[in-house]
Amino acid sequence: MSKCLFILILVAVGLGSCKTEPEIGERQLSMQLIKKASLPEPVSNNAVVEGFIGNMPYIYTFGGIDSTKVYSGIHLRSYRYNIEADAWEQIPDLPDTLGKVAASASRVKGVIYIIGGYHVFPDGHELSSDKVHRYDITTNTYLEDGSPIPVAIDDQVQAVWRDSLIYVVTGWSDKHNVPNVQVYNPSDDKWQVGSPVPDNLQFNSFGASGTIIGDTIYYFGGARFERNYPIQNNLRVGVINPTNPTEISWSQSIPDSTVAGYRMAAHQYRNEPIWIGGSEITYNYNGISYLTKEGVPPANRIVRYDVDKKQWFSYDYQLPMDLRGLGMVPGEAATHYYLVGGMRENQAVSAELVVISAQLVQATK
Repeated sequence: MSKCLFILILVAVGLGSCKTEPEIGERQLSMQLIKKASLPEPVSNNAVVEGFIGNMPYIYTFGGIDSTKVYSGIHLRSYRYNIEADAWEQIPDLPDTLGKVAASASRVKGVIYIIGGYHVFPDGHELSSDKVHRYDITTNTYLEDGSPIPVAIDDQVQAVWRDSLIYVVTGWSDKHNVPNVQVYNPSDDKWQVGSPVPDNLQFNSFGASGTIIGDTIYYFGGARFERNYPIQNNLRVGVINPTNPTEISWSQSIPDSTVAGYRMAAHQYRNEPIWIGGSEITYNYNGISYLTKEGVPPANRIVRYDVDKKQWFSYDYQLPMDLRGLGMVPGEAATHYYLVGGMRENQAVSAELVVISAQLVQATK
């Protein structure tokens, strides 16, 4: 399959108190965006993560919704991408009886854990999942499901601490947002109760996303549980006690009132959290706004939060929304982020695989 290469050097655009340009000698984030082999089919709201067989990296996608964007298009189909061969192959379906969107996938050592998600029935009602599917990367098979998550969940924040514990933070459970922090230990297949987020409209969220850097959880955006599910611009920070990882100290701020996001992919770059793609309007699984009942456009941006300066930086590019994770593969000079599918303009479900290669360069005038 032919490949299209797009190269773009992106200069940080200041938001709020940010500088609009870096000074000479300051670091500047350079992005190279590459389109690779397309998926076998368009998919959105799918759980995405990377995995390794030996030193060979793969990108995985589990479940999601197809191009119909109707309840019957929610499925269990799963695929993996061979980075070296630039080729996709179908892997076994998620071992469930119902298709699911808004699940999250996390990798701990050689196993991928696909947690939560929801199914939509013909009458429109939704069911959050308590499933923990365990996929063995090396054997390309599913192990027996892990212990069910105590509070069924979807559209949650999910991240891994020290390649050992999976944190499932807030999210939607059947009928409302919840403040629960549920901590899964893959080594003994047990769940623990973490310090919940404050039970209010600033912290409770669905469609937020985040990452863990060191012992700190960062999650941003999402939708709050009010009429038409307004978007959030809150950055929440949870400091994990390393001697008691279920103990978390929570705080929140609004670094810039103009920056908000929904269903973005989240990760980190050099110990700073980043959010990729997503939208600035909340919407249902079909890409239709809760408020206006019209289609929602992508935000077409990456945002980076400078932890030390407490400033946002934004980078403009045509990127999908409706993302539930990404694959991250480090390189010698650059870090590579893999976006799988999602929704483009006019809510078109995408089959694209876009790689964002990020590295720091010295700013020049």
